[in-house]
Amino acid sequence: MRTERDPAAVIDRLVHATNEHDLDALVGCFDDGYINETPAHPQRGFRGSEQVRRNWTQIFSTVPDIRAQVLRRTVDGDTVWTEWEMLGTRRDRTAFRMSGVIIFVVVEAAVTSARFYLEPVEDTSGDVNAAVGRALRSTTGARTPGAGS
Repeated sequence: MRTERDPAAVIDRLVHATNEHDLDALVGCFDDGYINETPAHPQRGFRGSEQVRRNWTQIFSTVPDIRAQVLRRTVDGDTVWTEWEMLGTRRDRTAFRMSGVIIFVVVEAAVTSARFYLEPVEDTSGDVNAAVGRALRSTTGARTPGAGS
C-alpha cells in the first residue's frame, strides 16, 4: 500500500492533478525550492514552484483537454524514473503531443528536483540519417568532416 510520502504516490498525485486540470493541486506536488534541469536545453532549466505555476497556467489555457499518462516508471529510493506521454488539442485545433522521460527526486511528499527530457513529438524532420547529419553539424555552420559521407 502506498502512503502519501511514497515517491510513486506523489507522481500519481501529479498525474491526477494534471488530468483534472487542478492547478493548485499540481503546483502542490512541488517543493517551493524545486529545481528543474533540462540537460538537452540548459537555458530552459529553472527554480521554484511559482515557475511551475506559470508554465501550467499557460499549458492549461493553450491545451484545454491535455491528458498525461506515465507509461513506465521505476522507483529507486527517493528517485522516480518516468516515461510520459501528454496528448491534447490546442485552441487552434492542432494536435499537441509530448513524449519523453522525467527523472524526479521526491522528498517529504514533494518533488524537489527533476531532470526533464520531455519534448514535443514531431513527424516532419526526416529519418535517422537526417537527424544524425543535423546533430553532427557545427553551430557555426561548418560541416563536420565525414558528416556527408
